[in-house]
Amino acid sequence: MRTPVVMTVGMVLAPCGLLLNLTSTLAPGWRLVKGFRDQPVDVVLYQGLWDMCREQSSRERECGQPDDLGYFKAEPVLVARALMVTSLAVTALGLLLASLGVRCWEDEPRFLLAGLSGLVLFTAGLFSLIPVSWYNHFLADRTVLPFQESPVTVEVSYSLVLGYLGSCLLLLGGFSLALSFAPWCEKCCLRRRKAASGSPRRPSISTVHVDWPQPALPPAIKYYSDGQHRPRPAEVGPADKPKVGFPMPRPQPKTYTNPVDVLDFETGAPSQGASSRSTRPCHSSLPCDSDL
Repeated sequence: MRTPVVMTVGMVLAPCGLLLNLTSTLAPGWRLVKGFRDQPVDVVLYQGLWDMCREQSSRERECGQPDDLGYFKAEPVLVARALMVTSLAVTALGLLLASLGVRCWEDEPRFLLAGLSGLVLFTAGLFSLIPVSWYNHFLADRTVLPFQESPVTVEVSYSLVLGYLGSCLLLLGGFSLALSFAPWCEKCCLRRRKAASGSPRRPSISTVHVDWPQPALPPAIKYYSDGQHRPRPAEVGPADKPKVGFPMPRPQPKTYTNPVDVLDFETGAPSQGASSRSTRPCHSSLPCDSDL
């Protein structure tokens, strides 16, 4: 699986923020003081959290300058020391969690661990942004951050700018890594939906089950043949296959049969029964055989 874009962005911005914050913490360049009366015009004094350095254009930088005004005892300086060191430690912890969560050498990253590392890095960015902003707010305040009287002026130095940049990079990198919670939340929602669909739902209202009698089924369609009930075609075997069609009535015979024997006169003397039959008139509407 390719590393998601949010993880890649976070893994690039977080180390850059760590490097900038480390430089800002150690370098003596939070405030630039210049314009001293009893010194050359090109002499400047760089004040940091741990050291002060004097620099002149024609000479090298000289660090370890004495603190005559109690600059290192000022509250913004003490708070900045504690919070910047805390920010560096928290950033290192966040990068360790991010390296274990992203796992570029594995098939699939650990989204939950990567999201937690994003929260840790975002917190580290807040820890470094708070002292930088507070120090910048009291930069020209003589009562909080003491410096010599006028015409001495103070300006923002490079370490303070690096602290701002490092804090913003940590905030952006932590936020980008924290977006890794989205795939993890999606997987959790899918698991819950599958679990909910697999288990039967309990009704919110109690129900009473009543065993109602089953209604009587209507009789099946009966098959009739020749005016009698026959079994279904599926129940009839090959030997008992019913005849197809309806019985046709036999037609009435239209031919007429004469009961008198017409050959009695040809064979001999007619018998008594035959003579009586021949003299009997034919009352049928059809012609008699004797007439033919």
